[in-house]
Amino acid sequence: MKSAHPSYQRVALIVACALFMQNLDATVLATALPTMAREFAVSPSEISLALTGYLLALAVFIPVSGPVADRFGARRTFQAAIAVFVLGSVACGFAPGLPALVAARFLQGIGGALMVPVGRLVLLRSVRKDEMVAAMAWLTMPAMIGPILGPPVGGAIVTWLDWRWIFWINVPMGLLGIVLIGRYIAETGPETVTPFDRIGFILCSLALAPLIFGLQLAERAGHATQAIALIGFGLLATLLYARHARRAPAPLLDITLLRIPTFRLSVIGGTLIRITQGAMPFLMPMLLQLTFGLTAAASGGITLSTALGAFAMKGVARRALRRFGFRNTLTAIGIAAPLCYAIAGLIGPGWPMSAIFALLMVCGFLISLQFTAYNAIAYADIPPDQMSRATSFYATFQQLSLSLGICAGAAVLGLAMRLRGHVQPGFDDFASAIWTVTAVSMLAILSNLAFSRNAGGELSGHVATPAHRHGRH
Repeated sequence: MKSAHPSYQRVALIVACALFMQNLDATVLATALPTMAREFAVSPSEISLALTGYLLALAVFIPVSGPVADRFGARRTFQAAIAVFVLGSVACGFAPGLPALVAARFLQGIGGALMVPVGRLVLLRSVRKDEMVAAMAWLTMPAMIGPILGPPVGGAIVTWLDWRWIFWINVPMGLLGIVLIGRYIAETGPETVTPFDRIGFILCSLALAPLIFGLQLAERAGHATQAIALIGFGLLATLLYARHARRAPAPLLDITLLRIPTFRLSVIGGTLIRITQGAMPFLMPMLLQLTFGLTAAASGGITLSTALGAFAMKGVARRALRRFGFRNTLTAIGIAAPLCYAIAGLIGPGWPMSAIFALLMVCGFLISLQFTAYNAIAYADIPPDQMSRATSFYATFQQLSLSLGICAGAAVLGLAMRLRGHVQPGFDDFASAIWTVTAVSMLAILSNLAFSRNAGGELSGHVATPAHRHGRH
């Protein structure tokens, strides 16, 4: 029997488990690629097509998630997305060779592309506004924990089991999620369904796929020309889409949503900090393994501290936002979080592991609080009939910013090595990369200060003082 008003904790945990499965899978695979390349008798560059196929599906299908959810219902679409992801996982596990694996990863990517934004849409439609901050705190954790647990889990599976178990572990989690969604989450949706924007779909695909692939190629030596060409083509298609979206009655990605200040500022600030967050799970394990000589499992144990910090944040976000409001909280964290990551750039040979563990735990706490606030305030003023398109728009920028973060971290690390003549990266090379991506996230302070002092008051329960009411708006 479905509950008419399910608790936000239950709904958030169901959605979070699906997101955790997707985030974990994305990072676990990277650890197993060398083993898979040996079994399929292909080169490491060829096996990377397994990642490329997944990214292609994300780029093409994330923008359609909102319209699909509107047409078929958010709950039903969420269940179907998990089912497709699980089927793709099973096919990956049984793939006899590289072509079959790439095709299966593309199928898995279709499920993942729908699962993330539609899962967030399910949550937004299932909880009251005054529960939104607490619900987003639960939802933020899988985004933090998945990339951190991925490398050690992948290393353990490859070492003690068969690499195919990387995909098969998704089956019980996915099936459980489908059952729980059907049992505890009610179907909701708009009263009217707009026509599907076919031209917008084509232009979005022509823009996003080259942009993401170009960013991925930019971090690899010897692919600068191809990366520039892809990024240039993607930017041209983006301009064509923007022209189309201004004329279309119901564009696939509705750029008019950016007229809503809370949504626009959350997109801008969230994109900037996700560049840092995309780079750090890539840089920190390498720093610990290549400079301190730790094993993958040992470095995973250290970086797990970030997840512990995210867990500690869960009970703080609601109280902090109620007391200080979104603008003050985001401004303070927008300074503290980048400074904390900047300190990570000072890590050197004399640092004890306990100090690194504590530092990363604080970073995890601050970044998780920041994500929770951005993810909540983004939807504070979105009309109900535009919620599905808002989640598609937001998820698209999330994917682009995380890809850009990995690209920026890898590019600066490689440049620092070449300038110093290093064959293997050293502490100073990692410092250059960490400080560069951290400087980008510092720019989010400008968007944080642009929020109204009363922004998101209905979500947080914060009421500006009389003096503040006559201040900036």
